[in-house]
Amino acid sequence: MTDRLPRALDMIDRANAADPKGEALVYGQRMSAELARLFPAASEVLQVAARGQHVERWLLPRSDYPEGKAGYLDWRREQGRRHAARVAGIMAEAGFAEPDGERVGVLLRKEGIKRDPEVQALEDVICFVFLKFYFSPFAAERDADQTLDIVRKTARKMSEAGRARVLEEFPLPEPLAAAFRGE
Repeated sequence: MTDRLPRALDMIDRANAADPKGEALVYGQRMSAELARLFPAASEVLQVAARGQHVERWLLPRSDYPEGKAGYLDWRREQGRRHAARVAGIMAEAGFAEPDGERVGVLLRKEGIKRDPEVQALEDVICFVFLKFYFSPFAAERDADQTLDIVRKTARKMSEAGRARVLEEFPLPEPLAAAFRGE
């Protein structure tokens, strides 16, 4: 039995504990908890990807990129690349093989969403964490049309099974529920 998984998770937690706002550590732990709940048979690589999905995110502030959608998308892509490289390095140090580090990069860059079951599982977990812990304050700062737009975008990223589970677990008002039904 190897201790590489707990070592990698601990290393990610220690990296995220340096977050000046204290958010990254909690986010990573929430990701792990939701992954365990939604996908209890998740591979070790998927478990590491979930925990490290936002590792050291604060080191590359959104404000370093231009306003607007293009700037936001560039920032998100760079974050994905940075997270993939950082987590792959942590995995190597914890004793994972190089192909595992390469695979975690695929997951964290979300390559193959809708085609790769593990990438899709990670995306579903991300969406569940958002809905469970961050949606209410997020929606409180936006009007109804903006909120509906974000919910539709969230639903489109999820698997059919994930959307169905959202409808089972979250009491959403219409038309938010309709977005998860694909209407």
